[in-house]
Amino acid sequence: QVQLVESGGGLVQAGDSLRLSCAASGRTFSTITMGWFRQAPGKEREFVAAITGGENTWYADSVKGRFTISRDNAANTVYLRMNTLKTEDTAVYYCAVHRGGPIYPKLQYSYWSQGTQVTVSS
Repeated sequence: QVQLVESGGGLVQAGDSLRLSCAASGRTFSTITMGWFRQAPGKEREFVAAITGGENTWYADSVKGRFTISRDNAANTVYLRMNTLKTEDTAVYYCAVHRGGPIYPKLQYSYWSQGTQVTVSS
Protein backbone atom coordinates (compact mmCIF):
# COMPACT_ATOMS: atom_id res chain seq x y z
CA GLN A 1 0.00 0.00 0.00
CA VAL A 2 2.80 2.43 0.89
CA GLN A 3 6.35 2.49 -0.43
CA LEU A 4 9.00 4.52 1.39
CA VAL A 5 12.24 5.37 -0.39
CA GLU A 6 14.92 6.80 1.86
CA SER A 7 18.16 8.61 1.05
CA GLY A 8 20.75 10.95 2.52
CA GLY A 9 22.86 8.80 4.80
CA GLY A 10 26.62 8.76 4.77
CA LEU A 11 29.89 9.06 6.65
CA VAL A 12 30.52 12.34 8.48
CA GLN A 13 32.65 13.67 11.29
CA ALA A 14 31.35 14.59 14.72
CA GLY A 15 29.83 18.05 14.64
CA ASP A 16 28.76 17.79 11.00
CA SER A 17 25.21 17.77 9.63
CA LEU A 18 23.15 15.52 7.37
CA ARG A 19 19.63 15.63 6.00
CA LEU A 20 17.75 12.40 5.45
CA SER A 21 14.83 12.27 3.01
CA CYS A 22 11.98 9.78 2.83
CA ALA A 23 9.67 9.87 -0.19
CA ALA A 24 6.32 8.11 0.18
CA SER A 25 3.80 6.82 -2.30
CA GLY A 26 0.07 7.31 -1.82
CA ARG A 27 -2.53 10.05 -2.09
CA THR A 28 -3.15 10.52 1.65
CA PHE A 29 0.35 11.56 2.70
CA SER A 30 -0.72 14.97 3.99
CA THR A 31 -2.91 13.44 6.72
CA ILE A 32 -0.63 10.73 8.09
CA THR A 33 1.89 10.83 10.89
CA MET A 34 5.44 9.89 9.89
CA GLY A 35 8.28 8.82 12.13
CA TRP A 36 12.03 8.34 12.12
CA PHE A 37 13.72 5.47 13.98
CA ARG A 38 17.30 4.29 14.23
CA GLN A 39 19.04 1.04 15.08
CA ALA A 40 22.66 0.53 16.04
CA PRO A 41 24.30 -2.91 15.78
CA GLY A 42 23.21 -5.18 18.61
CA LYS A 43 20.60 -2.72 19.84
CA GLU A 44 16.84 -2.38 19.46
CA ARG A 45 15.30 0.02 17.00
CA GLU A 46 14.54 3.26 18.83
CA PHE A 47 12.29 6.24 18.26
CA VAL A 48 13.94 9.42 16.99
CA ALA A 49 11.23 11.83 15.84
CA ALA A 50 7.70 12.03 14.46
CA ILE A 51 5.51 14.58 12.71
CA THR A 52 1.75 14.70 12.14
CA GLY A 53 -0.09 16.01 9.12
CA GLY A 54 -0.69 19.16 11.14
CA GLU A 55 3.08 19.37 11.77
CA ASN A 56 3.00 18.63 15.47
CA THR A 57 6.36 17.07 16.32
CA TRP A 58 7.94 14.75 18.89
CA TYR A 59 11.62 14.09 19.54
CA ALA A 60 13.64 11.64 21.55
CA ASP A 61 15.52 13.33 24.38
CA SER A 62 18.82 12.23 22.85
CA VAL A 63 18.24 14.29 19.69
CA LYS A 64 16.06 17.17 20.87
CA GLY A 65 17.64 20.49 19.97
CA ARG A 66 19.90 18.92 17.34
CA PHE A 67 17.51 17.15 14.95
CA THR A 68 14.55 18.65 13.10
CA ILE A 69 11.78 16.67 11.43
CA SER A 70 9.79 18.34 8.66
CA ARG A 71 7.59 17.45 5.72
CA ASP A 72 6.79 18.62 2.22
CA ASN A 73 3.32 17.33 1.42
CA ALA A 74 3.51 18.42 -2.22
CA ALA A 75 6.51 16.13 -2.60
CA ASN A 76 5.16 13.36 -0.34
CA THR A 77 8.42 13.62 1.56
CA VAL A 78 9.48 13.72 5.20
CA TYR A 79 12.92 14.98 6.22
CA LEU A 80 15.22 14.61 9.18
CA ARG A 81 17.81 17.36 9.50
CA MET A 82 20.57 16.20 11.83
CA ASN A 83 22.89 18.86 13.20
CA THR A 84 25.84 18.60 15.59
CA LEU A 85 26.11 14.89 14.96
CA LYS A 86 27.73 12.74 17.63
CA THR A 87 29.38 9.34 17.38
CA GLU A 88 26.47 7.89 19.34
CA ASP A 89 24.15 8.90 16.48
CA THR A 90 25.76 6.20 14.35
CA ALA A 91 23.00 3.81 13.27
CA VAL A 92 20.79 2.71 10.42
CA TYR A 93 17.97 5.23 10.15
CA TYR A 94 14.46 4.29 9.03
CA CYS A 95 11.34 6.28 8.22
CA ALA A 96 7.94 4.76 8.87
CA VAL A 97 4.19 5.36 8.65
CA HIS A 98 2.34 5.65 11.93
CA ARG A 99 -0.85 3.57 12.06
CA GLY A 100 -2.40 4.94 15.23
CA GLY A 101 -1.93 4.63 18.97
CA PRO A 102 1.14 5.80 20.87
CA ILE A 103 3.82 7.69 18.97
CA TYR A 104 6.94 6.08 20.41
CA PRO A 105 6.65 2.27 20.04
CA LYS A 106 7.91 0.85 16.76
CA LEU A 107 4.97 -1.57 16.72
CA GLN A 108 2.67 1.40 16.08
CA TYR A 109 4.23 1.90 12.65
CA SER A 110 3.05 -0.12 9.67
CA TYR A 111 5.32 0.63 6.71
CA TRP A 112 9.10 1.03 6.82
CA SER A 113 11.81 2.32 4.53
CA GLN A 114 14.83 0.21 3.60
CA GLY A 115 17.05 2.15 5.99
CA THR A 116 20.09 4.31 5.38
CA GLN A 117 23.41 4.12 7.23
CA VAL A 118 24.62 7.16 9.15
CA THR A 119 28.15 6.85 10.48
CA VAL A 120 29.67 9.59 12.62
CA SER A 121 33.41 9.42 13.19
CA SER A 122 35.56 11.16 15.78
